[in-house]
Amino acid sequence: MFDQQARLDRVLARHPDAAVVEPLPGRPALIRRDQILVAGPDAGAAEDLVRRWFDSREDERGVTRLRLRAPARVDVCELAAFLSTDARSRRLSASPNHLVLGQPMWWSGPADLPRPAAPLPPPQAARARRDVTVAILDTGLSPHPWYAETDWYREQRAEVTEVLDADLDFELDAQAGHGTFIAGIVLTQAPAARLRARQVIGGDGVGDELDVIRGLHWLADWGRADIVNISLGCHTYNDRPSPVLARAVAALGRRTVVVACAGNAATDRPFWPAAMKPVIGVAALDGGDRAWFSNHGWWVDACAQGVGVASTFVSFDGTRPPVRGLDPDQFQGYATWSGTSFATPVVAGQIAGRAATEDINAVTAADHVLDPTTHPVLADLGVIVTPHEQTDPQDAPK
Repeated sequence: MFDQQARLDRVLARHPDAAVVEPLPGRPALIRRDQILVAGPDAGAAEDLVRRWFDSREDERGVTRLRLRAPARVDVCELAAFLSTDARSRRLSASPNHLVLGQPMWWSGPADLPRPAAPLPPPQAARARRDVTVAILDTGLSPHPWYAETDWYREQRAEVTEVLDADLDFELDAQAGHGTFIAGIVLTQAPAARLRARQVIGGDGVGDELDVIRGLHWLADWGRADIVNISLGCHTYNDRPSPVLARAVAALGRRTVVVACAGNAATDRPFWPAAMKPVIGVAALDGGDRAWFSNHGWWVDACAQGVGVASTFVSFDGTRPPVRGLDPDQFQGYATWSGTSFATPVVAGQIAGRAATEDINAVTAADHVLDPTTHPVLADLGVIVTPHEQTDPQDAPK
């Protein structure tokens, strides 16, 4: 379960265009081979500079992917650094196309696997003085009794339904249900919130920076997201934020609050986009202390319970036999799980709940939720955010 190399081998086998790079010794990152992402306005200049290795170009809203010829064996990290700092005319916003992974799931994760849980009472409807929308960039949403009949879910159901067993091995994919689990946590904290989902990672928990950028620009064009929950991320090849991803976050505007998980590598190494200045980075607690797997550091803004969290989940029955009368992979819509992924929607949900009940904008609500003068603060973990409903103590580690 905690074999880092075995997990990495599975990721690379499932994504043959991925590679591990380590320009900074001891600080690896995952990228797509032979791909450079460039901010839209810089695409023409970047294409001219990579002409000798150029294969094809794909333009999208705010971002261009340049594909390079594989036989050229270009070091895309070195090339991105050149384009960003040493280009002849001006600095360009360029980055390798980093792989992003849902948390729990990094080389030292997942913190644990989802486990079946008893049904939870649905959140009680709260009086809302304004509509608040929380966008969830993740694996999508599976239908669930908590929200299946809401208008916001019906209008997007067909496009966001999670794929539970993409490899058809009769087992639940490693992070299938990740988005549905996060949705339940948000609704527990903000029952009146409207959710808007976008699939940016697969059920295996893997996507790439381009998928996240697409999702952010889609939300910017839509223009109705008050809060964005991003329970995924990556380490970058140079431990600096991708300038292309940073532009996509900025495109949301100052009225949208972005909340992202700090990651599960038990390190203070910056994890992106959580470590970006405009983003609220969230670490995980185990009771009153840092969860053993949680990232931490100067760049973390908040923390919340992330061990043994109970929430909504998918319905699925795998092939594993019952053990002492308990079926370990028969899920009936509820589960417990651990990770910074699940501390993050506590913070996003509390911001949404406060904005809705107090009729204030999301930025003001975030200032209240994360006010260090009225809430306790932990070094390298930020402001403690206490969920409205505590997690199931039976699922906390002994």
